Amino acid sequence: MEVKIQKRSRWMQLIALALFMTLVWAYAQLEWGVPQGVKRSVVQSRGTIVARDGTVLARSVDGERVYPQGTLAGQVLGMMGATEGLEGLEAAYNRSLEAGQPLRLTLDPATQSAAEAALARYVPEHEAQYGSVVALETRTGRILAAASYPPFDPNKWRVYSPETRRNRPLLDVYEPGSTIKALVVAAALNEGLTTPNTTYDTPMRRYVGERWGSTIGDSVDHPARLTTRQILRYSSNVGMSHIVEEFEPERMRNYLSAYGFGDYAELPTVTSSTGRLQPLDNWNDLVRATNAFGQGMSGTTLQLAAAYNVLANDGRYVAPRLVEGEPAGERRDVLRPATARTIRTILKEVVKEAIPTQAGLKGYDLMGKTGTSQVSLGAQGYSSSLYDSTFAGIVSYPADTPRVTIAVMAHGAKRGHHGSQLAAPIYRDIASDILSRWGAAPTPPPPEKDEEAKP
Repeated sequence: MEVKIQKRSRWMQLIALALFMTLVWAYAQLEWGVPQGVKRSVVQSRGTIVARDGTVLARSVDGERVYPQGTLAGQVLGMMGATEGLEGLEAAYNRSLEAGQPLRLTLDPATQSAAEAALARYVPEHEAQYGSVVALETRTGRILAAASYPPFDPNKWRVYSPETRRNRPLLDVYEPGSTIKALVVAAALNEGLTTPNTTYDTPMRRYVGERWGSTIGDSVDHPARLTTRQILRYSSNVGMSHIVEEFEPERMRNYLSAYGFGDYAELPTVTSSTGRLQPLDNWNDLVRATNAFGQGMSGTTLQLAAAYNVLANDGRYVAPRLVEGEPAGERRDVLRPATARTIRTILKEVVKEAIPTQAGLKGYDLMGKTGTSQVSLGAQGYSSSLYDSTFAGIVSYPADTPRVTIAVMAHGAKRGHHGSQLAAPIYRDIASDILSRWGAAPTPPPPEKDEEAKP
C-alpha cells in the first residue's frame, strides 16, 4: 500500500511540474512574446531600404525581413529582431522604417561590391584579423562604399558574433600612421612654413624635444638630405619633425580638427566614433612631431576618407552623407585650392616613384599615401607585433579631376603588414574597378625620342 502511495505521489509531482511549466510558458508569451499576427503585420509594413540606384537591400516578404543582396553592405544595414531594428540602419532608422517610410542610401552597389571583394581577397591572404574601406564621392561627400571584412549576412544574423556584425568603417578607432603626413604637409604648405622643394637634414634617427623628448626614427633608407616632396616619397618621420618644427601647436591642431579628426562625422542618426586629438595642453615638441606622422592621435576610416577628400575637393571639407534626402552637413574651407592641387601632384609622384605596382595602374594618375602603425596598448605603450595597415588616396578621371576618395584599413596582419603591401593593393583594385566601369581609357605613354641624326 505504501509503495502505491509513493508512486501516485511521484505522478502527482510530475503532473504539477508540467502544469507549472505550462503556466510559465503562457506567462512568458503574454509578457514577452508577440502574437504571430501582430509580428507579421509589423514586419510587413516596414519600409524598404534601397541603394542609390534602386537596388533593394532590405524589404519585407511574407512577414519576414529579407536582405536580397546577402552580405552586401551587411554591417551597414544591421538586422531586425521580432518587431524592431537591433543594429545598423535597421536600428538607427527604426521609427521611420516601422512607419512604412523607405530609406534610400548613397551607397553604390558596384563600388560597395568592389570594396568588399578587395578586402575579401587581401585580408585573409595576409592573415589579418579584419579590415574596412570607405569610398566618397568627392564633390558631394556621398558615401559610395562602407565595407567591412569579415562579411556579414543579415539574413542569418544569429550565427554571427558581435565582432563580425560591427560596422567597422564608422566605429573602429585607430592611429592612422603615415597617411597623416600628406595632410600635415598640406597644412604646412598652406601656412607658408615649407615649399615642395625645401630641403632638410634627415638622418635616420633624431632626438626631438627637451624635457619630455624621445628619439624618433625612419624605417626606409633614404638620402641624408630630403626635400618636402621626398619626405613624403620616403615617408620620413625625421623629415616630418623638421617640417612642423615652426608649426605653432594650436594652429597645427586646428588643421587636424578642420580635417574632421577629434569630432563626430556629421551623419544624422547613424552611430559613429570620434577618435581623439590630444588636448592642446599636452602639445609639447614631441607630441607635435608624433602627430605629424599619425601617432598619438586616432580616427576612423570614415574620418580618414573625409580628410583626404579635402585634398581631392580643392581644399574644402564636405561632410559625409549616407542617406539621400537628409540635409547636407557642413562645408568649410581648410586649404587654398592651389595648396590642395600641389599636394595632389606630390601624391601622384609618391605612387609613381615609391609604390607604382602596389598602388598604381599604368596609364592612370592614381595618388595617395600609405601608413603602417603599431597598435597602441594604452598605458603599456605600443605593440611590437600588432599593426594597422592603411592607405588613403584619390581616383581622378579625366586627369586632374578628382571624383572618388578612398580610405583603407586592415588590422593585425601576420604576413606583409606594411601599408604598401596590404592596404595599397586594396585601394588599387577598387580604383581599377571604378575606372573600368567609367570606361576610362589609359593615357598612352609619351613617344620615345628618336636619336639625333649623326652628322
